[in-house]
Amino acid sequence: MSDVEPTIDHPSILVDRVSAGYRGHEVARHLSLSIERGSRTALVGPNGSGKSTILKTLARLIKPLSGSVYLNGQDIGRLPTREVARQLAILPQVHEVPPELTVLELVSQGRFPHVGALKMLRRQDDEAVQEAIRLTGLEHLMHRSVDTLSGGEHQRAWMALALAQKTDLLLLDEPTTFLDVAHQLDLLGLVSGLNRDHGVTVVIVLHDLNHAARFADRMIAVLEGEVVADGPPTEVLTPGLLRECFGVEAWVTKDPETGAPVCIPHTTISAGNDEGEGGVGRGHGRPGSSSGHPRP
Repeated sequence: MSDVEPTIDHPSILVDRVSAGYRGHEVARHLSLSIERGSRTALVGPNGSGKSTILKTLARLIKPLSGSVYLNGQDIGRLPTREVARQLAILPQVHEVPPELTVLELVSQGRFPHVGALKMLRRQDDEAVQEAIRLTGLEHLMHRSVDTLSGGEHQRAWMALALAQKTDLLLLDEPTTFLDVAHQLDLLGLVSGLNRDHGVTVVIVLHDLNHAARFADRMIAVLEGEVVADGPPTEVLTPGLLRECFGVEAWVTKDPETGAPVCIPHTTISAGNDEGEGGVGRGHGRPGSSSGHPRP
């Protein structure tokens, strides 16, 4: 998949005692973790828990307040920007597009780390762009202006840009946002295929816990900037975790096809209600939640 040979003696990403945030405000604290090559990791947690901040820090979009992030064994803070872009691709939540840029022109920008912004695309670059457009189902839209696309089409165009980079590491921040159910499944299936067939390492932020459990081989649950659970989905997606991290009572059953856990939330929990077993020891309800009444 990648146009760059990775350093195989190191994990794809190593996070060493990192704290991160904005303008000196700490959002994620004392984070240490390793992302192994070829793995599929889902970051989950309630709104404002620090998931996106952690992902941006992994991609060097945010400089850590303390600690270090290592990309293929090298301190990412010391690498040239172009070299980072040759080794990892990120799909952020917020996208800014120059007016009247077409889908083809946008996706072609994914090749700039390999050829430079002022150089002509080579044959292999054109092939990478066309493959990314095909994989995301945008052939019929490739000459359309990006600012005329629907929300779902817009998201798929940016996914195509990330794919065109052809990196061995893909970081995705809520990539199913704006997509209907069919396109959500298509996108997650596409990313799963890249992982399975090409060994692409994936770290993905997802709000849909059932998508996360079905897609990932590892789930990391984050609350208030700290990791509160880390492991296989069957060990992380439990009634206790859902109560303590998300402030809901839920049933957890098994996907009849894959065996992955499936959660069915049924009741919100009022703040300060710490009854129940099997929690992660946080004791947090979700601010503003109802007093134990099922949602309509």
